[in-house]
Amino acid sequence: MDAKACIDSLTVKNSHVLPPDTNSHGTLFGGRLMAYIDDVAAIASVRHCRKPVVTASTDSVDFLHPVLEGDTICLEAFVTWTHNTSMEVFVKAVTENLLTGERKLCTTAFLSMVAVDEDNQPAPVPAVYPESDEEKWLHEGAAKRHEYRKARRKESKELAEMFGTDLPWRKDKSI
Repeated sequence: MDAKACIDSLTVKNSHVLPPDTNSHGTLFGGRLMAYIDDVAAIASVRHCRKPVVTASTDSVDFLHPVLEGDTICLEAFVTWTHNTSMEVFVKAVTENLLTGERKLCTTAFLSMVAVDEDNQPAPVPAVYPESDEEKWLHEGAAKRHEYRKARRKESKELAEMFGTDLPWRKDKSI
């Protein structure tokens, strides 16, 4: 597989924020923004590897600025780094007041996407190479973020093992 440039996976998605997308504060539901983030990351990663993908993890999503009803939300995503079967995707979300043109950064996020084959097993992905200064900066920190995600996943598995599927508040199992 030939390596591809980060820019080759660039995906941009714009949405108008309408009343069904908002909460009682008149701002975009956080879960809706997270769904947009996952969607644009999936498109960028499929564009990179030309295979189906699944989301393996999403790094923290900090809501830096609210997205108001009537504004737009623009998400940009591209693959910053690859491992054997996984890809790190960087996503940036910007809100814009269409009447004034004022734009504000809402959030940034990193997602790990894994390519899968026809049996839903992890499949190899092409390498990626950065070209711009921003892409190089993201690419240089990716291996460290990958190791952090592996450690976090191990901890998540330990928590799952400890808590299991029983209801934790039910001390008396006969109820």
